[in-house]
Amino acid sequence: MITFPPPMSSTHEREVIPFITQRQGEDAGPANLFLLRRRGGSELRLFYGDEDPRDRPLRNMLWARCSFNSDQDGMPTGEPQWKFMHPYRQMATMLANRCQICTRPARTPLGWIFLAGPRDQDPASPLILTNQPPVCARHVRTTQKLCPHMDGEPMVFLAGSAPLYGVMGTVYDLAPGNRVEAVEQPAEPLKFDDPKAPRVLASQLVRRLSSFRVLVVEELHRELETAA
Repeated sequence: MITFPPPMSSTHEREVIPFITQRQGEDAGPANLFLLRRRGGSELRLFYGDEDPRDRPLRNMLWARCSFNSDQDGMPTGEPQWKFMHPYRQMATMLANRCQICTRPARTPLGWIFLAGPRDQDPASPLILTNQPPVCARHVRTTQKLCPHMDGEPMVFLAGSAPLYGVMGTVYDLAPGNRVEAVEQPAEPLKFDDPKAPRVLASQLVRRLSSFRVLVVEELHRELETAA
């Protein structure tokens, strides 16, 4: 499991790069994948040829490998690849409910803060899923300014509960000649117990939001100030 570095100290948004952002030079691991049947069973399961326990950090899901560029303090370095989240840093931050910007514990007196773009979620939907780790109160405005898909007007989900739901990733299967081949990249997250899960190479961890309220940023900050 990843060790979180000391939280960043910079307070200038223009200098901040989210911890989960993938950096130039952080590349996917080699395609060293195999599909094997469990002894006495018919179910195929995806493996790395040189797998170790770090490759299955939770729920027995195989996780996408990606290299790390880090300084002496463990902080990512290199030019940010703004469109991509590092698969392991995203997973670790989401799993521990740490701020995706600074890695501090993200819980506030009001609950956890999850942000979405203004058109990313339907707040009336009975199922709200997110692959975006929470943010701490200090970095709500930073995320609002940094993330292009927030469009400057993020939807704020203030959640009292956000249980783990599943993963996003790529489904593999056997092609002719017993070749391992990517066959599907589902648009929606897969539950941990989905029949396809044993054949998935996961790249993002997903939580389900429950017991939440939907706010705008200014409403959130007023409530945080009152609760302080």
